[in-house]
Amino acid sequence: MTRPVVIAAGGTGGHMYPALSLAAALRARGQPVIIVCDARGARYLDAGLEHRLIQAASPSGRLSARVRGLGRLAIGLAQSFGLLRGARPGAVAAFGGYAAVPIGLAAAMLRIPLLVHEQNAVLGRANRLIARRATRLALTFAATRGAEAVPTTRQVVTGNPVRAEVALLRDRRYHPPPADQPLKMLVVGGSQGARGLSETLPAAIARLSKAERTRLELTQQCRPEDLERVASAYAGLGLQAELASFFHDLPERMTEAHLIVSRAGASSVAELLALGRPALLVPYRFAADDHQRANAEAVSRAGAGWLLEEAKLDPEALAGKLRIALDQPQQLIELADRAKALGRTDAASALADEVQSLVSPAAVKTQMEALA
Repeated sequence: MTRPVVIAAGGTGGHMYPALSLAAALRARGQPVIIVCDARGARYLDAGLEHRLIQAASPSGRLSARVRGLGRLAIGLAQSFGLLRGARPGAVAAFGGYAAVPIGLAAAMLRIPLLVHEQNAVLGRANRLIARRATRLALTFAATRGAEAVPTTRQVVTGNPVRAEVALLRDRRYHPPPADQPLKMLVVGGSQGARGLSETLPAAIARLSKAERTRLELTQQCRPEDLERVASAYAGLGLQAELASFFHDLPERMTEAHLIVSRAGASSVAELLALGRPALLVPYRFAADDHQRANAEAVSRAGAGWLLEEAKLDPEALAGKLRIALDQPQQLIELADRAKALGRTDAASALADEVQSLVSPAAVKTQMEALA
């Protein structure tokens, strides 16, 4: 009987979606999979997917919160030992978030081959607790801050898995706007930080000339409570904009856009690169470990997108970028080409290859030598 692979992740979409992408790739190969997450992660699971819930929490904050977090991690560790001894997996894959920590520690102590995947350009706090114990550290970006603690011989760059609907659109070529046609701009703020863009973008567009404004075709994600205010601001500028708090067809809209203004979360960046679309990245400054800034810097260094820090997100700076997009389409083409070269849609398959390579006696020996 084929031994299962245990996949562990914290309960946010940024951790769960890549974990579930790996699960789908492994199951398609006939590999049994068990998902392990906390209660928050359960909302991302499809019916029929074998899973286990464990306790976990961040050991940070005030003293009382740290004590509670450590207590829940200790309970989670005990649960993880029982789970792994019962399931006897061939390998464990951890995708960050504190729910992955107990499983990762238990796997290392039980000499079960362990793969840790980092979605961002900086190693997350939870992953830092287990990465040095891993048989393999899979990275999205080659130059990931914090990864230097793990020998390069145990590192591999796989990229970050993207949604299937995004992967299907990768072959759509980017076409810049003709001089006599509108510039289609898509603004996505994500669940956190959309308000900052909703406040600054209307003020930036107000600084454009009337002729420049008439060339903009704007689609923007806003928080529900901001929709009326933002719509009124654009109406006052004579600009018709399509506003919504959520777009069900976002990948399709991304392929149709000439310029995308976006936060720099791991999933957003992976999708922009996979589609090969020029983007102006505005990192959310309150993201843990400033990981969004690290993601945006990695893209900017490769010439695959523009970076505008939130602290410098004033209307004039943003208006300047919009003028470049309107007047210099060749820059958009170059951004799109470099993004396409940096992006990939085979990350889930690459991760599946790595995990399955660990399910072998040789991998167990490697794990024991790494921890010796």
